[in-house]
Amino acid sequence: MSYPLRRILPGRLYGATTRTLHARLLLRPSELLNTIVKGIIALAAKRYGVKVCYFVVMSNHVHLLVIPETQERMRAFMNFVNGNLAQEAGKLHGWREKFWSRCYRLIEISDEPEAQVSRLRYLLAHGCKEKLVKRPNDWPGASALQGLLGDQTVTGHWFDRTAEYHARRRGEKVTSWDFASLETLEIEPLPCWSELDSEQRKHLVEAIVDEIEESTRQQLKESGESVLGARRVLRQDPHSTPNAPKKSPAPLYHAHSLESWLVYKEEWDAFRANYRDTVARLYHRLVLGLPIDDILFPAGSFPPTLPLSLTEQNRLANPPPATS
Repeated sequence: MSYPLRRILPGRLYGATTRTLHARLLLRPSELLNTIVKGIIALAAKRYGVKVCYFVVMSNHVHLLVIPETQERMRAFMNFVNGNLAQEAGKLHGWREKFWSRCYRLIEISDEPEAQVSRLRYLLAHGCKEKLVKRPNDWPGASALQGLLGDQTVTGHWFDRTAEYHARRRGEKVTSWDFASLETLEIEPLPCWSELDSEQRKHLVEAIVDEIEESTRQQLKESGESVLGARRVLRQDPHSTPNAPKKSPAPLYHAHSLESWLVYKEEWDAFRANYRDTVARLYHRLVLGLPIDDILFPAGSFPPTLPLSLTEQNRLANPPPATS
């Protein structure tokens, strides 16, 4: 699998999206899966130092708004979330094949307050814009909405499957809940709301939710359509696929103004050219058996994984200096 080129800068807001294979409803909500999802995200945020501003889990994809410290921590965070979520949801629904359709998509969001609030509104409207429920609060899947409207925290359960496995191997009679721990996620405010207190942020979210509910009501009235409803969502076959899954190219950048987008586009083009040039120089030196210690990749990038044989050859050809 080829991985898209990414740039992750500390303190910036990013939107991460991962979709299931064939858009199958393998993430269909349930009380157990909801608490598992929240526990996984809470533990991942704590373990890898990634700040989570919002998340919502639909039946076939996951959205997160995050602020990573480094590219390495973001990679570890997403690997932990997606790996454990695939294992838990796959086990829950009897799915043993590939779970995710591809590597997660990561898109930077502008510093403009309008762009950040617009992205949050987009995620809050999930469930409503797909005509699944009438109100954001009606979506039965895991999300951080109740935390935003409450004490700015989300709690869930982390199940230590390794400890459970070893206990069963010892012949002990246990249940999964014997190895469950309660994990709490502290929801991070959007960067543009960082100066506001929790009550002010709560009122802003309430206003957005009210606007979404009114907009959904008007759309349903004008179209004469009805929503699927939470009960029918919960009864869907997790192995099924939507009749017409959404297919649209991912944007390069979430911006409010054209000026902001053009500035980012110029920075991105320079970053991409620098990265490709660095990769070319790296492999040229590897082929010739030359040192690579002085090759530096652009800030925020992910250096490519080197072929083991070439890496080993270079290490043997250039051993570290002996220490006294």
